[in-house]
Amino acid sequence: MKHQTGYSFHYGWVIIALAALSQFFSGPGQTYSNAIFIDYYIDEFDWSRSTVSAIYSSATLAAGFLLFFIGRLIDRNGSRKMAVIVSFALAIACFFNSFVTSLAMLFIGFFFIRLLGQGSMGLISSSLIPQWFVKKRGRAISIAAIGGLVSSAAFPLMNVWLIDAFGWRASWLILGAIVVVCFTPLAFFLIQNSPEDMGLLPDNGSAAKEGASTSTTKEASWTVKEAAATRSFWLLLVCAIIPGIVNTGLTFHLLSIFSEKSLSREAAASVLSLTALIGLPVTFLAGIVLEKVKLQYMLALVFAGEIASLLLLQTTSSFSVAILFGIVWGVSMGIERIVMAVVWPNYFGRKHIGSISGISIAMIVTGSALGPLPLGIAFDHFHGYAEILWGIMLFPAIGILAALAAHPPVKQHQPKAEEEKSATANHPAPLLQK
Repeated sequence: MKHQTGYSFHYGWVIIALAALSQFFSGPGQTYSNAIFIDYYIDEFDWSRSTVSAIYSSATLAAGFLLFFIGRLIDRNGSRKMAVIVSFALAIACFFNSFVTSLAMLFIGFFFIRLLGQGSMGLISSSLIPQWFVKKRGRAISIAAIGGLVSSAAFPLMNVWLIDAFGWRASWLILGAIVVVCFTPLAFFLIQNSPEDMGLLPDNGSAAKEGASTSTTKEASWTVKEAAATRSFWLLLVCAIIPGIVNTGLTFHLLSIFSEKSLSREAAASVLSLTALIGLPVTFLAGIVLEKVKLQYMLALVFAGEIASLLLLQTTSSFSVAILFGIVWGVSMGIERIVMAVVWPNYFGRKHIGSISGISIAMIVTGSALGPLPLGIAFDHFHGYAEILWGIMLFPAIGILAALAAHPPVKQHQPKAEEEKSATANHPAPLLQK
């Protein structure tokens, strides 16, 4: 089929909007949303904080193991079909959570909303955009990431309001209805798996001739096996797991941490929303900066921000300091969202991005599973969080070293000129051999 180029309207903008909505409607499965429900479970069922933390961590970990297979299903069936299936299943999972009465049901509920919300909805978004953009991939992903940032700003406050107005059980029913009514039909009617399916090229087929666009639209295609043979792949997986450990642990227990510092539940929800609002401009600017600055340096900056956030949280004793903590934390998470989304297609291409990103998100989910439990155990043992907050600073310190050592890989047997270009370029991924 002959590629059509030069359209004034780029359908990729529709794809960006749908990817942003996919991230937004992942909200019911994200920790910033679930954190609002935790104290209600503890109060109603008289469960300990460490028990609920353990259930959440184990369910998240189990969900993470399945994300590689979700990624393969996306590569095989396309993002459109999977978006419809996953969003409908996420709504069902929300309905189930409204009926929780035991620890076993709590585990099942957490497992499905983490697998379908935090994992699969995010994976669909991160797999879709790289198919449509190469040269301006960073900007495209940064715009779509705004959906996730708005989600993290909206859901904590919305959940507080819903629970106060209708109770926590009815709130889960409402969240499920919102997902299936607002997102599932849009995914069915509007998502297109790739520009080639519409006779187009990535980046709107910006070259005047198909042959002239080859160098900007074709990337080296690394299979999972080939990517796993590089050192950078494993270093990046280390970088992927650390934010999950730190950020999810803090988010899950933030209400309790603030309570220990005599700050209200509303203050904690406000800080969670503030981090998202701060992340809005940061994420967009990071997408532009990534076109000029090496990914490694931006990734190291993420971990430096995490260390600064932990230091501020240790000294938080007033709402003004809590706001400063939220600003620094929001900057770090805003950069992290875009860098971790861009690095995989830029390093390993777009053909197998679902499978490769599935491994990455599995590591992120694994980090999310490991994060809440140590803080819950530390609170039960030490009756506070000071010791564990100092301890987890070790993780972002390791992340800085891993990020700086994760150099862009070069596909074997590439022509020499392209090897040099791939080794020095910050973007996009290494070019295919001619």
